[in-house]
Amino acid sequence: MDQDLILRAQGGDQRAFDTLALADYPRLFRVAHGILRNRSHAEDATQTAYLDIWRNIARLRDPAKFEAWSYRLLVHACYAEAKRTPKWLSDEAMPSSGSPRAADAYSGVLDRDELEQGFGQISVDHRAVIVLHYLLDMTLPQVAETLGIRLGTANSRLSRGLDAMRKAMGADFTSEPDPEPRRRSA
Repeated sequence: MDQDLILRAQGGDQRAFDTLALADYPRLFRVAHGILRNRSHAEDATQTAYLDIWRNIARLRDPAKFEAWSYRLLVHACYAEAKRTPKWLSDEAMPSSGSPRAADAYSGVLDRDELEQGFGQISVDHRAVIVLHYLLDMTLPQVAETLGIRLGTANSRLSRGLDAMRKAMGADFTSEPDPEPRRRSA
């Protein structure tokens, strides 16, 4: 990150901020899309984050921490966007059948689709930790600092998020519903 641009933007230089935003947009959008799993919602969250960055950049004490600070604002914008998003699933987001498939060029696409659907089943809190840790290769202490949470919380969210993904994928793609519910014996 160009610290001179950050310093100039902190001083109110809109051109410096525009240059900074144009150079930085792909980084923030990629994270927002990873968390929200929807292009238009990710664009909205990224736009909201940039508004927050512009409004608050003068308060940033250490320009060297701009990247982590901007991630924190982005994640908060993603949380807000997720709250505005309807909880229903479209037909194209519904799980596919668990039928076996041949190993071919399409199986990689189908595997990614299953992973995407499993990822869509977990909370935004869990997605944020997973995206920052795996997509951006942040260590868990860096994730915790970026999100403003304790290290133990980041660790727990990562573990529980991955477990929830595995369960969602396993439940959606490998298990059949029990035709006769089991009754508890008295």
